[in-house]
Amino acid sequence: MEKLNVWKLGLLGFQHMIVMYAGAVIVPLVVGPAIGLTSVQIAYLISADLFTAGVASLIQAIGGRYVGNKLPVMLGCSFTAVSPMIMIGTSQGIGAIYGAVIASGIIVMILASFMSKVVKYFPPIVTGTVVMLIGLTLIPVAINTAAGGIDSPTYGHPLNLFLAGITLAGILTINRFFNGYMKAVSVLISVLGATIVANLLGIANYSTVEQAPWIHVPQPFYFAYPTFYIPAIIVMALVSIVSMVESMGVFIAASGVCEKKIGPQDIKKGLRAEGLTVTLGGIFNTFPYTTFSQNVGLLALTGVKTRNVTIAAGIILITLSFFPKFGAMTTSIPSPVLGGAMLAMFGMNVASGIRMMAKTDFSKNENLIVVGLSVGLGLGVTVAPKIFDSFPEGARLILENGIVMGSLTAIVLNLFLNGTKGIQETQKEEEHDNGIVPEQVRA
Repeated sequence: MEKLNVWKLGLLGFQHMIVMYAGAVIVPLVVGPAIGLTSVQIAYLISADLFTAGVASLIQAIGGRYVGNKLPVMLGCSFTAVSPMIMIGTSQGIGAIYGAVIASGIIVMILASFMSKVVKYFPPIVTGTVVMLIGLTLIPVAINTAAGGIDSPTYGHPLNLFLAGITLAGILTINRFFNGYMKAVSVLISVLGATIVANLLGIANYSTVEQAPWIHVPQPFYFAYPTFYIPAIIVMALVSIVSMVESMGVFIAASGVCEKKIGPQDIKKGLRAEGLTVTLGGIFNTFPYTTFSQNVGLLALTGVKTRNVTIAAGIILITLSFFPKFGAMTTSIPSPVLGGAMLAMFGMNVASGIRMMAKTDFSKNENLIVVGLSVGLGLGVTVAPKIFDSFPEGARLILENGIVMGSLTAIVLNLFLNGTKGIQETQKEEEHDNGIVPEQVRA
């Protein structure tokens, strides 16, 4: 393990925090307004989110006998859950979101021991389709935010589009002319730059910062006590299983970078830790948490692979959570600036989904049908949810959600068209690529 003094450790930990920060706060900035929270409430939500993300990262990095794989990874809000949470919150209330999050976390902890049996139903053609759908269903949110907010009187004003364009131009410029760490923080730098331009134009609003208290300790059940609504739990459980599959890939990538072999027990403990942190997210009225892949890239870039750096990052996140004015500063980012960043990030979700399917044999018509019909149905119910108005409310919660509908379609179609043989072949390929022999995975 590398010997680092406190200052170097703090600096490297801060760098890890910066890399995951934009991804961590984008979820409360999208979900908060959609479920009717005020700016002051969103500022608190960001603080609670930073607190829970810090605790989640510490649990994973420090580890224990039953939870935590002791890898230098960071956890943050899952993009996969954004659309389902908005739908649950608008139809059943905020308490139903947290009830579903708590229950899904418990389900993840239970499934962690059986994931080798569950994961075969989520081959790359399924997970890639789901990740692509996440981006596609959220892009309209990004466009409306870039235009100034759908309820804004200045919606579509050229100045709003100009600010969104500056944000996108900044991201593109950094990715074109810089490498390494600068690319990793391109979204953050571009958002800060565009916000400065908005300040010069007199657009930024800091009233929320003035109203926010200096110090506040995150509290359990701050917004609402959980209510447990079965259809909402089913939706969130499916979303969590998809996140589990993605996290397994991140664990394997991190172990490769750190040159540390991991076995099935390490993966189980890592997934149990995620389940525990998802449940904590519901208790502290925040979100489901998942392992972020961007920080693995930073490990490779810096060459510092000790888990002490992510422990330091987790402590920094927890410290910042006690100062709501810091979270309130994030809410002062003008909507168009945020929308420009969201467009890039959600667009990358689409591209990531396509990349996940890179090894899928698209010369087979069956695979084309799986992806085509799943995306078609997922987007179809997103743009035309009223077709299910005559259905019971519980069924509508599942059927009107594009991500859930597309995911279920991909799972069922893949089983129907490719059968279990195709799944087993895909699983063997993944095990070989990841350096895990089948006996280990089945253990």
